[in-house]
Amino acid sequence: MERTTNYKITNKLYLGFDNGVSGTIAAIYNDKVWFQKTPILKEQNYTKKKGNISRIDFLAFKKWIDGILEECTPKSCFCLIERPMVNPGRFTATISALRALEATLIIVEQTGLPFQYVDSKEWQRVLLPRGSKGDQLKTDSRDMGMRLFPEFTEMIKKHKDADGLLIAEYCRRYY
Repeated sequence: MERTTNYKITNKLYLGFDNGVSGTIAAIYNDKVWFQKTPILKEQNYTKKKGNISRIDFLAFKKWIDGILEECTPKSCFCLIERPMVNPGRFTATISALRALEATLIIVEQTGLPFQYVDSKEWQRVLLPRGSKGDQLKTDSRDMGMRLFPEFTEMIKKHKDADGLLIAEYCRRYY
């Protein structure tokens, strides 16, 4: 979905990746905005205990980036990737986040995009209300995303946050 904005035309592409298999990805280029849930694959894991894992759908993610680059032919671009949560007390979630990061890095490197990591607190401090913490962060992300990008309201409500969009917007404002 695209939208028209009053942004200054810079011919620079800004990408924001909310790291992880439950995250979102977004891009802003002049008056166009792309936003979607991070494409994933679900498959059976290979441990003794039967279960499933989610992982980045490499081909779909790369196709999404390639399509944007083809459509807008930016003069330059920059990508911010949210630093993954690493917490030994949450081993399974940490492993998932690091696997997702590795897949994202391979895609970004293959595409030749310049990138940098951003801590969630850094972009949240700028774009979300003061005092947001805990469960309130997702609510505030959702509300701010719908306010700044109303054309994505239904998608944001369904996903319950707009982190990828807000990371791309932070990138546009500061890079």
